[in-house]
Amino acid sequence: MMTNDLNKVLARIDQDLPDALDRLQDLLRIPSVSTDPAFASDVDRAAQWLVNDLNNLGFSARKDETPGHPMVVATGGAQDGAHLLFYGHYDVQPVDPLDLWNTDPFDPVIEDTANGKVIRARGASDDKGQLMTFVEACRAWLAVHGTLPVKLTFCMEGEEESGSPSLVPYLEANRDALRADLALICDTGLFDAQTPAITTMLRGLLGEEIIIHGPARDLHSGAFGGAAMNPARVLARILADLHDDQGRVTLPGFYDGVPELTDALRSQWDGLGFDADAFLGSVGLKHPAGEAGRSALEMIWSRPTCEINGMTAGYTGAGFKTVLPARASAKVSFRLVGSQNPQELRAAFRDFVRARIPADCRVEFIDHGASPASVMETSHPAFEAARAALSDEWPKPAAFVGAGGSIPIAGYFKSILGMDSMLIGFAKDDDQIHSPNEKYDLDSFHRGIRSWARIIDAVSRA
Repeated sequence: MMTNDLNKVLARIDQDLPDALDRLQDLLRIPSVSTDPAFASDVDRAAQWLVNDLNNLGFSARKDETPGHPMVVATGGAQDGAHLLFYGHYDVQPVDPLDLWNTDPFDPVIEDTANGKVIRARGASDDKGQLMTFVEACRAWLAVHGTLPVKLTFCMEGEEESGSPSLVPYLEANRDALRADLALICDTGLFDAQTPAITTMLRGLLGEEIIIHGPARDLHSGAFGGAAMNPARVLARILADLHDDQGRVTLPGFYDGVPELTDALRSQWDGLGFDADAFLGSVGLKHPAGEAGRSALEMIWSRPTCEINGMTAGYTGAGFKTVLPARASAKVSFRLVGSQNPQELRAAFRDFVRARIPADCRVEFIDHGASPASVMETSHPAFEAARAALSDEWPKPAAFVGAGGSIPIAGYFKSILGMDSMLIGFAKDDDQIHSPNEKYDLDSFHRGIRSWARIIDAVSRA
């Protein structure tokens, strides 16, 4: 039920929308590309822009320096009641290839499209537009009531798009100051254009590179073929052995810690009307290729995977070369769910590979990182309160969903700060994040601000 306090805030949001768009455009004009040292001063400028804006709103805001780019930290709001930590990132991806942009990526423009008005610029959706939906919701609350109904801490990062090298040390060094009842993360999206979502399941990630070494040099396949062991053949057999005929991963112990969906969550997902044929058809495919008997949505949200991301061996250039390669390599990633242990699975994978290496070959492994899955405890009353608040704003009821990708920050908040996260965002699948011509729907921006205002109100009363 809408309170009078909330009703006034929503009216203020509607009234101030043009000014909110102006502020977003100001932030989008700053080329805060974190991965390129040439833009270091611009990343710092974006951090200072946020500090200034939050201080002007009455928060106590500062830049905390790190070995890389600064963290923007701010505190304010109520002195008691629910304490929320809000996370977003103000850095952006590089814009290359620049020639594929229709406009200057750092000169934001408002465009009319077949699906409504959008703002187009690098960072419009990922993550400046998303971040500013929350800031603008706070601005409206403060303008109407002079304070927030919750205690609030901001923690906004400037290295998310470059691997977050400073994040974990920063969280560990500041865990007491940053710990709250619940974290809010704004780096996700809608289920579809009319259905908001709270992401409660994130898959973990394990990356491994294997290199099979054989003969001392590339060999003539006529002179040595048949007599000499071919590393490419060894590699192909190993990779083929990773799955059985039913699409299940064959590593011993791989499914330890993999939970089945609850009936309630399965029912909610079934009610979303996900079109698996359209999902695969959009990329030119027809048939689900994972575990037999599992739905496509179940496979991308709640089941673990083993995928071959790249293979290299011998001659791959134009024409033909009858070579027997000296080495063959592959990059393999695993998406993890539930309580799967990435380090135990790394050991199981390496044992699996070593058991298939013949006497004349040796194997080298390269570690490409590992993080466990994150599963949020939705029994916390704030989750249902937020779901109801989102449902009041959007055409269709909000849903608890999973995500096929990995967002390590949610896991870090759990393991370092000891708190769950609500991942709520308003991006759309066609926002072209990380690609040329990135955009953010103005309807998503407007409804996003209103949604956060509703959530702040609902969580304060949960």
